Amino acid sequence: MKTFVITGASDGVGAAAARLIHRTRPDDRIVVVGRNPEKTARVADDIGAPHLVAEFESLREVRELAEKLAEFGPLAGLANNAGGIFDGPLTTADGFERTWQVNVVAPFLLTSLLREQLGSAPVVQTASIANVLLAKFDPEDPNTFHGFSSERAYGNAKLGTILLTHYLHERGLNSVAFHPGVLSTNFSRTSHARLSKAYTGRLDRHFGSAEDGARNLAFYLTGTAGIHFTPGEYYNNHQRPGRQKKVSDAEISALFNALGQRLYLD
Repeated sequence: MKTFVITGASDGVGAAAARLIHRTRPDDRIVVVGRNPEKTARVADDIGAPHLVAEFESLREVRELAEKLAEFGPLAGLANNAGGIFDGPLTTADGFERTWQVNVVAPFLLTSLLREQLGSAPVVQTASIANVLLAKFDPEDPNTFHGFSSERAYGNAKLGTILLTHYLHERGLNSVAFHPGVLSTNFSRTSHARLSKAYTGRLDRHFGSAEDGARNLAFYLTGTAGIHFTPGEYYNNHQRPGRQKKVSDAEISALFNALGQRLYLD
């Protein structure tokens, strides 16, 4: 029996991916992770899976989550799917802007703490085409404290997700990022930004479903590096190389090396 972990699995793409993997691989185990206790338990109960609750706005909870996940032993795959677009700026108790922490810092911390359990397993990051459309990235201000808007912070965070994918690969993990497609899900319901309104307004009917994104997530999570994907790469929703804004390798290393030191990972 293989064990797969999906964060952000209480709703949307994460929940749909958990159900899809359960249907196609009934002998494997999916650990459902979410921040809403009731929704997370409901998804887990639907597929007879274990579940854990963690709020990624708290790095203490992320560390506790890693400790609990380590008890499952070797992991066959980790999907860092939790994320979202938020109003702000809002500084968390850990000192990061909320959008950057939930989308980038928390997945970085969780993955780093589970490195021993992951081995050569896929580490899948849910990214977005927003990294091209919305990002105005400043490596000196990845939190977007200056010139904040929900859209810009989200675009920068999703670019950060892709940069994290490159960084993790350079450090020996089989990481991959993908854009799930423009979907009608609940990920943006906590923001009043223009992007969020598009997801909840008239355009909603033209977007894909959570199941569409789930197929891509499941493809990478249950896939094999070097066969189904090239580690360190970012793919669009058609499983082809995706567009991304350019940030130098030196800037990527400096960004995450500094973050690792701040999180006491070294």
